[in-house]
Amino acid sequence: MNQQAQPANPYANETKAQRDERMGWWREARFGMFIHWGVYSVPAGTYKDRQVGGIGEWIMLRGKIPVAEYKAYASEFNPVNYDPDAWVRMAKDAGMKYIVITSKHHDGFALFDSKVTDWDIVDATPYGKDLLKPLAEACRKHGMKLGFYYSQAQDWNHPGGAKAGAGGWDPAQDGDMMEYVKSIAVPQVKEILTNYGDIAVLWWDTPVGMTKEMADELFPQIRLQPGIIVNNRLGTYKGDTDTPEQHIPATGIKGRDWETCMTMNDTWGFKSYDTNWKSTKTLVHNLIDIASKGGNYLLNIGPTRLGEFPEASVERLGEIGDWMDRNGESIYGTSASPFKKLDWGRVTTKKLSDEVTRLYVHVFDWPENGEILLPGLSNTPLQARSLAVPNRRHEIRSSEEGVVIFLSSLQDSEISSTIIVEIEGDPVVEPTYVKQQPGGIIVLEPADAEMNGSSVTVEEKNGRDNIGFWTNEDDSVEWSVNVFRAGEFSVMAEAGGPADTFANLKWSGMNHECKFKSTGDYGVFREQDLGRIAISGPGKITFSLVPAKGRWKPVNIRRLTLVPSGG
Repeated sequence: MNQQAQPANPYANETKAQRDERMGWWREARFGMFIHWGVYSVPAGTYKDRQVGGIGEWIMLRGKIPVAEYKAYASEFNPVNYDPDAWVRMAKDAGMKYIVITSKHHDGFALFDSKVTDWDIVDATPYGKDLLKPLAEACRKHGMKLGFYYSQAQDWNHPGGAKAGAGGWDPAQDGDMMEYVKSIAVPQVKEILTNYGDIAVLWWDTPVGMTKEMADELFPQIRLQPGIIVNNRLGTYKGDTDTPEQHIPATGIKGRDWETCMTMNDTWGFKSYDTNWKSTKTLVHNLIDIASKGGNYLLNIGPTRLGEFPEASVERLGEIGDWMDRNGESIYGTSASPFKKLDWGRVTTKKLSDEVTRLYVHVFDWPENGEILLPGLSNTPLQARSLAVPNRRHEIRSSEEGVVIFLSSLQDSEISSTIIVEIEGDPVVEPTYVKQQPGGIIVLEPADAEMNGSSVTVEEKNGRDNIGFWTNEDDSVEWSVNVFRAGEFSVMAEAGGPADTFANLKWSGMNHECKFKSTGDYGVFREQDLGRIAISGPGKITFSLVPAKGRWKPVNIRRLTLVPSGG
Protein backbone atom coordinates (compact mmCIF):
# COMPACT_ATOMS: atom_id res chain seq x y z
CA MET A 1 0.00 0.00 0.00
CA ASN A 2 1.37 3.41 -0.96
CA GLN A 3 1.47 5.88 1.90
CA GLN A 4 0.00 9.30 1.18
CA ALA A 5 2.78 11.81 0.53
CA GLN A 6 3.27 14.31 3.32
CA PRO A 7 2.90 18.00 2.44
CA ALA A 8 6.16 19.92 2.11
CA ASN A 9 4.85 22.30 4.78
CA PRO A 10 4.54 20.37 8.06
CA TYR A 11 2.21 23.08 9.40
CA ALA A 12 -0.15 23.00 6.42
CA ASN A 13 -3.04 21.56 8.46
CA GLU A 14 -2.29 23.34 11.73
CA THR A 15 -5.30 24.83 13.53
CA LYS A 16 -5.31 28.35 14.94
CA ALA A 17 -5.22 26.97 18.48
CA GLN A 18 -2.20 24.81 17.65
CA ARG A 19 -0.42 27.73 16.03
CA ASP A 20 -1.17 30.01 18.99
CA GLU A 21 0.30 27.42 21.34
CA ARG A 22 3.41 26.97 19.18
CA MET A 23 3.95 30.74 18.89
CA GLY A 24 3.17 31.42 22.56
CA TRP A 25 6.71 31.72 23.95
CA TRP A 26 7.81 33.89 21.01
CA ARG A 27 4.93 36.33 21.44
CA GLU A 28 5.69 36.53 25.14
CA ALA A 29 9.42 37.16 24.55
CA ARG A 30 9.31 40.37 22.45
CA PHE A 31 13.12 40.78 22.66
CA GLY A 32 15.96 38.64 21.29
CA MET A 33 19.63 38.75 20.33
CA PHE A 34 20.90 38.24 16.78
CA ILE A 35 24.57 37.18 16.44
CA HIS A 36 26.43 37.50 13.11
CA TRP A 37 29.78 35.76 13.45
CA GLY A 38 32.18 34.15 11.03
CA VAL A 39 35.42 34.37 9.08
CA TYR A 40 34.44 37.87 7.88
CA SER A 41 35.38 39.12 11.35
CA VAL A 42 39.04 38.57 10.37
CA PRO A 43 39.24 41.18 7.56
CA ALA A 44 36.75 43.21 9.62
CA GLY A 45 35.80 45.41 6.67
CA THR A 46 39.28 45.85 5.12
CA TYR A 47 40.65 44.03 2.05
CA LYS A 48 44.16 44.71 0.72
CA ASP A 49 44.45 47.84 2.88
CA ARG A 50 41.18 49.18 1.41
CA GLN A 51 38.06 49.76 3.44
CA VAL A 52 35.27 47.93 1.64
CA GLY A 53 31.89 49.65 1.76
CA GLY A 54 28.71 47.98 2.95
CA ILE A 55 28.04 45.55 5.74
CA GLY A 56 30.94 43.56 7.17
CA GLU A 57 29.71 40.03 6.46
CA TRP A 58 29.35 40.87 2.74
CA ILE A 59 33.02 41.76 2.28
CA MET A 60 33.69 38.69 0.11
CA LEU A 61 31.10 39.82 -2.45
CA ARG A 62 31.65 43.57 -2.12
CA GLY A 63 35.41 43.12 -2.52
CA LYS A 64 35.06 40.34 -5.12
CA ILE A 65 37.55 38.31 -3.11
CA PRO A 66 38.49 35.02 -4.85
CA VAL A 67 37.41 31.84 -3.06
CA ALA A 68 40.93 30.59 -2.28
CA GLU A 69 42.01 34.02 -1.03
CA TYR A 70 38.95 34.35 1.22
CA LYS A 71 39.41 30.86 2.63
CA ALA A 72 42.89 31.84 3.77
CA TYR A 73 41.30 34.14 6.36
CA ALA A 74 40.16 31.03 8.24
CA SER A 75 43.74 30.46 9.43
CA GLU A 76 43.35 33.68 11.47
CA PHE A 77 39.91 32.86 12.85
CA ASN A 78 40.85 31.60 16.30
CA PRO A 79 38.24 32.76 18.86
CA VAL A 80 40.21 31.82 21.97
CA ASN A 81 38.28 34.36 24.08
CA TYR A 82 34.89 32.88 23.17
CA ASP A 83 32.83 32.47 26.35
CA PRO A 84 29.33 31.30 25.39
CA ASP A 85 28.18 31.28 29.00
CA ALA A 86 29.07 34.96 29.30
CA TRP A 87 27.30 35.70 26.00
CA VAL A 88 24.10 34.08 27.22
CA ARG A 89 24.31 35.83 30.58
CA MET A 90 24.73 39.21 28.86
CA ALA A 91 21.68 38.52 26.69
CA LYS A 92 19.66 37.41 29.70
CA ASP A 93 20.74 40.39 31.82
CA ALA A 94 19.70 42.70 28.97
CA GLY A 95 16.20 41.24 29.13
CA MET A 96 16.47 39.14 25.97
CA LYS A 97 14.57 35.85 25.84
CA TYR A 98 16.10 34.14 22.80
CA ILE A 99 19.27 34.09 20.71
CA VAL A 100 19.57 33.52 16.96
CA ILE A 101 23.12 32.91 15.68
CA THR A 102 24.46 32.52 12.14
CA SER A 103 25.22 28.82 11.84
CA LYS A 104 26.29 29.58 8.24
CA HIS A 105 26.21 32.92 6.45
CA HIS A 106 26.58 33.76 2.75
CA ASP A 107 30.31 33.04 2.76
CA GLY A 108 29.37 29.38 3.28
CA PHE A 109 31.46 29.02 6.45
CA ALA A 110 29.85 26.83 9.11
CA LEU A 111 30.30 27.54 12.83
CA PHE A 112 29.65 23.85 13.47
CA ASP A 113 31.34 20.55 12.63
CA SER A 114 29.71 19.79 9.29
CA LYS A 115 30.31 16.36 7.78
CA VAL A 116 29.53 17.47 4.20
CA THR A 117 32.29 20.08 3.85
CA ASP A 118 35.64 21.03 5.29
CA TRP A 119 34.74 24.73 5.10
CA ASP A 120 33.83 24.87 8.79
CA ILE A 121 35.20 25.86 12.18
CA VAL A 122 36.58 22.40 12.96
CA ASP A 123 38.37 21.63 9.70
CA ALA A 124 39.44 25.06 8.43
CA THR A 125 40.62 26.97 11.53
CA PRO A 126 43.24 26.62 14.26
CA TYR A 127 40.41 26.73 16.83
CA GLY A 128 39.19 23.32 15.70
CA LYS A 129 36.09 23.08 17.92
CA ASP A 130 32.36 23.35 17.28
CA LEU A 131 31.11 26.80 18.34
CA LEU A 132 27.42 25.96 18.52
CA LYS A 133 27.52 23.07 21.00
CA PRO A 134 28.76 25.11 23.99
CA LEU A 135 26.33 27.90 23.12
CA ALA A 136 23.46 25.41 23.06
CA GLU A 137 24.58 24.09 26.46
CA ALA A 138 24.78 27.62 27.91
CA CYS A 139 21.30 28.45 26.59
CA ARG A 140 19.86 25.32 28.25
CA LYS A 141 21.64 26.19 31.48
CA HIS A 142 20.21 29.72 31.61
CA GLY A 143 16.75 29.00 30.19
CA MET A 144 17.42 30.88 26.95
CA LYS A 145 15.72 29.82 23.70
CA LEU A 146 18.17 29.17 20.86
CA GLY A 147 17.67 29.65 17.14
CA PHE A 148 19.90 29.13 14.12
CA TYR A 149 20.22 31.42 11.11
CA TYR A 150 21.06 29.48 7.94
CA SER A 151 21.80 30.95 4.50
CA GLN A 152 20.15 28.34 2.31
CA ALA A 153 20.64 29.95 -1.11
CA GLN A 154 23.53 32.40 -1.18
CA ASP A 155 26.79 30.54 -0.65
CA TRP A 156 29.83 32.17 -2.21
CA ASN A 157 32.25 29.32 -1.53
CA HIS A 158 30.49 26.07 -2.41
CA PRO A 159 29.99 25.43 -6.15
CA GLY A 160 26.41 26.14 -7.20
CA GLY A 161 25.56 28.45 -4.32
CA ALA A 162 23.67 31.51 -5.58
CA LYS A 163 25.57 34.74 -6.06
CA ALA A 164 23.92 38.12 -5.58
CA GLY A 165 23.92 40.72 -8.32
CA ALA A 166 25.28 39.90 -11.77
CA GLY A 167 26.71 36.48 -10.86
CA GLY A 168 29.93 35.04 -9.56
CA TRP A 169 33.42 36.48 -9.77
CA ASP A 170 35.43 33.26 -9.47
CA PRO A 171 35.12 30.10 -11.61
CA ALA A 172 35.41 28.09 -8.38
CA GLN A 173 31.85 29.17 -7.59
CA ASP A 174 30.37 27.66 -10.76
CA GLY A 175 28.01 24.72 -10.35
CA ASP A 176 24.44 23.51 -10.31
CA MET A 177 22.28 25.15 -7.63
CA MET A 178 19.94 22.20 -7.14
CA GLU A 179 22.95 19.95 -6.63
CA TYR A 180 24.26 22.47 -4.08
CA VAL A 181 20.90 22.43 -2.25
CA LYS A 182 20.84 18.63 -2.13
CA SER A 183 24.50 18.04 -1.26
CA ILE A 184 25.24 20.98 1.07
CA ALA A 185 22.17 22.89 2.23
CA VAL A 186 19.80 20.00 3.00
CA PRO A 187 22.34 17.86 4.93
CA GLN A 188 23.60 20.91 6.85
CA VAL A 189 20.07 21.87 7.86
CA LYS A 190 19.65 18.30 9.08
CA GLU A 191 22.87 18.66 11.07
CA ILE A 192 21.87 21.86 12.86
CA LEU A 193 18.40 20.50 13.60
CA THR A 194 19.59 17.18 15.05
CA ASN A 195 22.91 17.76 16.85
CA TYR A 196 22.14 20.58 19.30
CA GLY A 197 19.06 19.65 21.30
CA ASP A 198 15.89 21.73 21.16
CA ILE A 199 16.06 24.49 18.55
CA ALA A 200 13.37 27.15 18.82
CA VAL A 201 13.86 29.11 15.56
CA LEU A 202 15.17 28.42 12.07
CA TRP A 203 15.98 31.76 10.43
CA TRP A 204 16.37 31.38 6.65
CA ASP A 205 17.89 34.23 4.63
CA THR A 206 17.77 35.74 1.12
CA PRO A 207 16.12 33.21 -1.23
CA VAL A 208 18.24 34.30 -4.21
CA GLY A 209 17.60 31.88 -7.08
CA MET A 210 15.45 29.58 -4.95
CA THR A 211 12.79 27.66 -6.87
CA LYS A 212 9.80 25.91 -5.36
CA GLU A 213 11.52 22.60 -6.06
CA MET A 214 14.55 23.70 -4.04
CA ALA A 215 12.39 25.01 -1.19
CA ASP A 216 10.50 21.71 -1.20
CA GLU A 217 13.79 19.95 -0.48
CA LEU A 218 14.54 22.20 2.50
CA PHE A 219 11.28 23.09 4.22
CA PRO A 220 10.22 19.55 5.25
CA GLN A 221 13.44 19.24 7.32
CA ILE A 222 11.78 21.31 10.07
CA ARG A 223 9.96 18.11 11.06
CA LEU A 224 13.20 17.26 12.85
CA GLN A 225 12.29 19.93 15.43
CA PRO A 226 8.55 19.70 16.21
CA GLY A 227 7.22 23.12 17.18
CA ILE A 228 10.07 25.10 15.63
CA ILE A 229 9.30 28.63 14.39
CA VAL A 230 10.47 29.57 10.88
CA ASN A 231 10.63 32.93 9.14
CA ASN A 232 9.52 34.07 5.69
CA ARG A 233 12.87 34.07 3.87
CA LEU A 234 13.06 30.54 2.47
CA GLY A 235 11.14 31.35 -0.69
CA THR A 236 7.69 29.99 -1.67
CA TYR A 237 6.65 29.40 1.96
CA LYS A 238 5.62 32.44 3.97
CA GLY A 239 6.64 30.82 7.27
CA ASP A 240 5.52 32.00 10.68
CA THR A 241 7.12 35.42 10.96
CA ASP A 242 7.70 38.43 8.70
CA THR A 243 11.15 40.00 9.04
CA PRO A 244 11.43 43.73 8.31
CA GLU A 245 15.13 44.58 8.34
CA GLN A 246 16.63 47.77 9.76
CA HIS A 247 13.26 49.52 9.95
CA ILE A 248 10.07 49.44 12.00
CA PRO A 249 6.81 49.25 10.00
CA ALA A 250 4.86 52.42 10.76
CA THR A 251 1.67 50.50 11.54
CA GLY A 252 3.06 47.06 12.29
CA ILE A 253 2.08 44.13 10.06
CA LYS A 254 -1.60 43.36 10.41
CA GLY A 255 -2.52 39.69 10.76
CA ARG A 256 1.08 38.44 10.93
CA ASP A 257 3.65 37.74 13.61
CA TRP A 258 6.68 39.86 12.80
CA GLU A 259 10.15 40.67 14.01
CA THR A 260 12.32 43.65 13.17
CA CYS A 261 16.00 42.73 13.02
CA MET A 262 18.34 45.66 13.48
CA THR A 263 21.99 46.46 14.09
CA MET A 264 23.46 48.50 16.93
CA ASN A 265 25.70 50.34 14.48
CA ASP A 266 25.70 50.06 10.64
CA THR A 267 26.89 46.48 10.20
CA TRP A 268 25.85 42.96 11.17
CA GLY A 269 29.27 41.30 11.01
CA PHE A 270 32.14 42.98 12.83
CA LYS A 271 33.86 45.95 11.15
CA SER A 272 36.75 47.42 13.08
CA TYR A 273 36.05 51.00 12.02
CA ASP A 274 32.24 51.13 12.27
CA THR A 275 31.72 53.34 15.32
CA ASN A 276 28.31 54.74 14.37
CA TRP A 277 26.62 53.28 17.43
CA LYS A 278 22.97 53.94 18.21
CA SER A 279 22.41 55.35 21.68
CA THR A 280 20.87 53.22 24.40
CA LYS A 281 17.91 55.59 24.38
CA THR A 282 17.34 54.93 20.67
CA LEU A 283 17.61 51.16 21.17
CA VAL A 284 15.09 51.16 24.03
CA HIS A 285 12.72 53.41 22.08
CA ASN A 286 12.98 50.96 19.17
CA LEU A 287 12.09 48.07 21.48
CA ILE A 288 9.08 49.93 22.86
CA ASP A 289 7.96 51.10 19.42
CA ILE A 290 8.11 47.56 18.03
CA ALA A 291 6.25 46.05 21.01
CA SER A 292 3.60 48.78 20.71
CA LYS A 293 2.95 47.57 17.16
CA GLY A 294 2.79 43.90 18.11
CA GLY A 295 6.27 42.83 16.98
CA ASN A 296 9.54 41.45 18.33
CA TYR A 297 12.95 43.15 18.33
CA LEU A 298 15.95 41.05 17.26
CA LEU A 299 18.96 43.20 18.11
CA ASN A 300 22.31 42.28 16.58
CA ILE A 301 25.81 41.78 17.96
CA GLY A 302 28.86 41.25 15.71
CA PRO A 303 31.63 39.51 17.70
CA THR A 304 35.32 39.89 16.85
CA ARG A 305 37.56 37.16 15.44
CA LEU A 306 38.71 36.45 19.01
CA GLY A 307 35.16 35.78 20.16
CA GLU A 308 34.51 39.02 22.02
CA PHE A 309 31.51 41.33 21.92
CA PRO A 310 32.56 44.90 21.00
CA GLU A 311 32.76 47.01 24.14
CA ALA A 312 30.16 49.47 22.84
CA SER A 313 27.71 46.58 22.47
CA VAL A 314 28.43 45.35 25.99
CA GLU A 315 27.84 48.84 27.42
CA ARG A 316 24.50 49.15 25.65
CA LEU A 317 23.35 45.70 26.66
CA GLY A 318 24.03 46.60 30.29
CA GLU A 319 22.12 49.89 30.04
CA ILE A 320 19.19 48.24 28.26
CA GLY A 321 19.17 45.64 31.04
CA ASP A 322 18.98 48.37 33.69
CA TRP A 323 15.88 49.79 32.01
CA MET A 324 14.33 46.35 31.50
CA ASP A 325 14.87 45.44 35.17
CA ARG A 326 12.42 48.21 36.08
CA ASN A 327 10.17 48.18 33.03
CA GLY A 328 10.26 44.68 31.52
CA GLU A 329 6.67 44.00 32.53
CA SER A 330 5.59 46.64 30.01
CA ILE A 331 7.26 44.69 27.15
CA TYR A 332 6.91 40.96 27.82
CA GLY A 333 3.65 39.37 26.75
CA THR A 334 2.12 42.66 25.69
CA SER A 335 -0.11 43.36 22.72
CA ALA A 336 -0.20 46.21 20.24
CA SER A 337 -1.41 49.69 21.11
CA PRO A 338 -5.07 50.56 20.44
CA PHE A 339 -3.93 54.06 19.41
CA LYS A 340 -2.87 54.88 15.87
CA LYS A 341 -0.37 57.69 16.45
CA LEU A 342 0.97 59.33 19.63
CA ASP A 343 3.37 62.26 19.51
CA TRP A 344 4.71 61.88 23.06
CA GLY A 345 5.46 58.14 23.18
CA ARG A 346 3.92 54.69 22.77
CA VAL A 347 1.47 52.32 24.49
CA THR A 348 1.56 48.55 25.01
CA THR A 349 -1.36 46.57 26.43
CA LYS A 350 -2.05 43.52 28.57
CA LYS A 351 -5.46 42.03 29.30
CA LEU A 352 -5.68 41.25 33.03
CA SER A 353 -9.23 39.86 32.99
CA ASP A 354 -12.55 40.27 31.19
CA GLU A 355 -13.13 43.31 33.39
CA VAL A 356 -9.73 45.04 33.34
CA THR A 357 -7.08 45.92 30.73
CA ARG A 358 -3.72 47.38 31.61
CA LEU A 359 -2.19 50.04 29.37
CA TYR A 360 1.54 50.65 29.70
CA VAL A 361 1.99 54.29 28.75
CA HIS A 362 5.59 54.85 27.62
CA VAL A 363 6.41 58.56 27.85
CA PHE A 364 9.37 59.49 25.63
CA ASP A 365 8.84 63.25 25.81
CA TRP A 366 7.77 64.42 29.26
CA PRO A 367 5.10 67.13 28.81
CA GLU A 368 5.80 70.60 30.15
CA ASN A 369 2.22 70.95 31.40
CA GLY A 370 2.31 67.54 33.09
CA GLU A 371 -0.63 66.15 31.09
CA ILE A 372 -0.82 63.13 28.79
CA LEU A 373 -3.85 62.53 26.57
CA LEU A 374 -4.91 59.04 25.50
CA PRO A 375 -6.90 60.26 22.49
CA GLY A 376 -10.35 58.83 21.81
CA LEU A 377 -10.24 56.36 24.72
CA SER A 378 -13.80 56.00 26.03
CA ASN A 379 -13.27 53.34 28.73
CA THR A 380 -13.65 54.23 32.41
CA PRO A 381 -10.18 54.77 33.87
CA LEU A 382 -9.50 52.99 37.17
CA GLN A 383 -6.01 54.07 38.23
CA ALA A 384 -2.65 55.39 37.03
CA ARG A 385 0.72 54.83 38.68
CA SER A 386 4.40 54.66 37.86
CA LEU A 387 5.74 51.21 36.97
CA ALA A 388 9.26 51.87 38.23
CA VAL A 389 8.03 53.62 41.41
CA PRO A 390 4.80 51.75 42.33
CA ASN A 391 3.76 54.11 45.14
CA ARG A 392 3.85 57.09 42.79
CA ARG A 393 0.21 57.67 41.80
CA HIS A 394 -1.19 59.98 39.14
CA GLU A 395 -4.62 61.55 38.81
CA ILE A 396 -6.57 60.28 35.83
CA ARG A 397 -9.97 61.27 34.41
CA SER A 398 -12.10 61.13 31.28
CA SER A 399 -12.57 64.13 29.00
CA GLU A 400 -14.31 64.87 25.71
CA GLU A 401 -11.07 64.13 23.86
CA GLY A 402 -10.23 60.89 25.68
CA VAL A 403 -8.53 60.02 28.97
CA VAL A 404 -6.12 62.50 30.56
CA ILE A 405 -3.29 61.53 32.91
CA PHE A 406 -2.13 64.31 35.24
CA LEU A 407 1.48 63.46 36.02
CA SER A 408 2.34 64.19 39.62
CA SER A 409 6.12 64.43 39.45
CA LEU A 410 9.20 64.44 37.27
CA GLN A 411 9.95 61.60 34.87
CA ASP A 412 11.18 58.28 36.29
CA SER A 413 13.72 57.68 33.50
CA GLU A 414 15.60 59.85 31.03
CA ILE A 415 15.12 57.07 28.47
CA SER A 416 11.39 56.40 28.85
CA SER A 417 9.05 56.57 31.82
CA THR A 418 6.29 53.97 32.08
CA ILE A 419 2.88 54.78 33.54
CA ILE A 420 0.49 51.90 34.28
CA VAL A 421 -3.09 52.81 33.42
CA GLU A 422 -5.87 50.35 34.21
CA ILE A 423 -9.24 50.67 32.48
CA GLU A 424 -12.55 48.83 32.54
CA GLY A 425 -12.94 46.21 29.79
CA ASP A 426 -11.23 46.01 26.43
CA PRO A 427 -9.92 49.32 25.05
CA VAL A 428 -12.46 51.23 23.00
CA VAL A 429 -10.84 54.00 21.00
CA GLU A 430 -12.79 56.30 18.74
CA PRO A 431 -11.23 56.62 15.27
CA THR A 432 -8.60 59.30 14.94
CA TYR A 433 -9.89 61.59 12.23
CA VAL A 434 -7.61 63.37 9.83
CA LYS A 435 -8.33 67.07 10.25
CA GLN A 436 -8.94 69.17 7.18
CA GLN A 437 -6.42 72.00 7.15
CA PRO A 438 -7.60 75.64 7.56
CA GLY A 439 -7.25 76.28 3.82
CA GLY A 440 -9.37 73.22 3.05
CA ILE A 441 -6.55 70.86 2.00
CA ILE A 442 -6.89 67.23 3.15
CA VAL A 443 -3.62 65.29 3.47
CA LEU A 444 -3.92 61.49 3.67
CA GLU A 445 -0.67 60.08 5.09
CA PRO A 446 0.32 56.38 5.42
CA ALA A 447 0.53 56.63 9.22
CA ASP A 448 -3.11 57.77 9.41
CA ALA A 449 -4.41 54.95 7.22
CA GLU A 450 -6.14 51.73 8.18
CA MET A 451 -4.68 48.79 6.24
CA ASN A 452 -7.19 46.11 5.28
CA GLY A 453 -5.88 42.85 3.88
CA SER A 454 -3.04 40.37 3.80
CA SER A 455 -0.35 42.24 1.89
CA VAL A 456 -0.62 46.00 2.11
CA THR A 457 1.41 47.69 4.83
CA VAL A 458 3.50 50.77 5.57
CA GLU A 459 7.20 50.62 4.77
CA GLU A 460 10.03 53.09 5.00
CA LYS A 461 12.01 54.07 1.92
CA ASN A 462 14.76 56.70 1.89
CA GLY A 463 13.78 57.92 5.33
CA ARG A 464 10.08 58.40 4.50
CA ASP A 465 7.03 56.18 4.98
CA ASN A 466 4.94 54.92 2.11
CA ILE A 467 2.13 52.45 1.59
CA GLY A 468 3.73 49.43 -0.07
CA PHE A 469 3.89 45.65 -0.62
CA TRP A 470 0.37 46.01 -2.05
CA THR A 471 0.36 42.80 -4.07
CA ASN A 472 -3.18 41.59 -3.31
CA GLU A 473 -5.93 43.37 -5.26
CA ASP A 474 -8.45 42.38 -2.56
CA ASP A 475 -6.66 44.61 -0.04
CA SER A 476 -7.65 48.22 0.58
CA VAL A 477 -6.60 51.32 2.52
CA GLU A 478 -8.90 53.79 4.25
CA TRP A 479 -8.75 57.13 6.04
CA SER A 480 -11.29 58.72 8.39
CA VAL A 481 -11.50 62.47 7.76
CA ASN A 482 -13.32 65.28 9.53
CA VAL A 483 -14.45 67.54 6.67
CA PHE A 484 -15.59 71.06 7.52
CA ARG A 485 -15.32 72.56 4.02
CA ALA A 486 -17.03 70.72 1.16
CA GLY A 487 -16.75 71.34 -2.58
CA GLU A 488 -14.61 70.26 -5.51
CA PHE A 489 -11.10 68.92 -4.98
CA SER A 490 -8.16 67.87 -7.12
CA VAL A 491 -6.76 64.48 -6.09
CA MET A 492 -2.96 64.58 -6.05
CA ALA A 493 -0.68 61.64 -5.23
CA GLU A 494 2.99 61.23 -4.51
CA ALA A 495 3.53 57.71 -5.79
CA GLY A 496 5.94 55.42 -7.58
CA GLY A 497 5.89 52.07 -9.34
CA PRO A 498 7.13 50.22 -12.43
CA ALA A 499 3.75 50.00 -14.18
CA ASP A 500 0.56 51.96 -14.77
CA THR A 501 -2.13 50.87 -12.32
CA PHE A 502 -5.76 51.66 -11.56
CA ALA A 503 -7.64 52.05 -8.28
CA ASN A 504 -10.95 53.46 -7.09
CA LEU A 505 -11.24 56.20 -4.48
CA LYS A 506 -14.56 55.68 -2.67
CA TRP A 507 -16.44 57.86 -0.16
CA SER A 508 -20.07 58.47 0.85
CA GLY A 509 -21.42 56.23 -1.91
CA MET A 510 -19.25 57.96 -4.54
CA ASN A 511 -16.51 56.46 -6.70
CA HIS A 512 -13.62 58.03 -8.63
CA GLU A 513 -11.25 56.00 -10.79
CA CYS A 514 -7.59 56.88 -10.28
CA LYS A 515 -4.76 56.07 -12.70
CA PHE A 516 -1.30 55.95 -11.15
CA LYS A 517 1.27 56.40 -13.92
CA SER A 518 4.47 54.39 -14.02
CA THR A 519 7.58 56.10 -12.67
CA GLY A 520 9.80 53.20 -13.73
CA ASP A 521 10.61 51.96 -10.22
CA TYR A 522 9.07 51.55 -6.76
CA GLY A 523 11.70 53.87 -5.31
CA VAL A 524 11.06 56.71 -7.78
CA PHE A 525 8.23 58.94 -6.50
CA ARG A 526 6.52 61.67 -8.51
CA GLU A 527 3.60 64.01 -7.90
CA GLN A 528 0.62 62.87 -9.99
CA ASP A 529 -2.77 64.42 -10.76
CA LEU A 530 -5.49 61.77 -10.36
CA GLY A 531 -8.41 63.98 -11.38
CA ARG A 532 -11.20 65.92 -9.65
CA ILE A 533 -13.88 64.90 -7.17
CA ALA A 534 -16.78 66.56 -5.33
CA ILE A 535 -17.20 66.15 -1.57
CA SER A 536 -20.43 67.05 0.20
CA GLY A 537 -20.39 67.90 3.86
CA PRO A 538 -19.46 68.93 6.44
CA GLY A 539 -19.09 65.74 8.44
CA LYS A 540 -16.94 62.70 9.17
CA ILE A 541 -16.14 60.83 5.96
CA THR A 542 -14.25 57.60 5.29
CA PHE A 543 -12.15 57.54 2.11
CA SER A 544 -11.20 54.11 0.78
CA LEU A 545 -8.62 53.36 -1.90
CA VAL A 546 -9.55 50.06 -3.57
CA PRO A 547 -7.67 48.32 -6.41
CA ALA A 548 -9.49 48.05 -9.74
CA LYS A 549 -9.93 44.31 -10.25
CA GLY A 550 -7.90 42.98 -13.14
CA ARG A 551 -6.15 46.31 -13.73
CA TRP A 552 -4.14 46.57 -10.52
CA LYS A 553 -0.36 46.51 -10.32
CA PRO A 554 1.46 47.21 -7.05
CA VAL A 555 2.32 50.86 -6.42
CA ASN A 556 4.01 52.68 -3.53
CA ILE A 557 2.12 55.73 -2.22
CA ARG A 558 3.63 58.37 0.03
CA ARG A 559 0.48 60.47 0.32
CA LEU A 560 -2.78 61.51 -1.25
CA THR A 561 -3.64 65.21 -1.10
CA LEU A 562 -7.10 66.60 -1.79
CA VAL A 563 -6.70 70.23 -2.88
CA PRO A 564 -9.84 72.41 -2.99
CA SER A 565 -10.58 74.28 -6.18
CA GLY A 566 -8.80 77.58 -6.06
CA GLY A 567 -6.68 76.28 -3.15
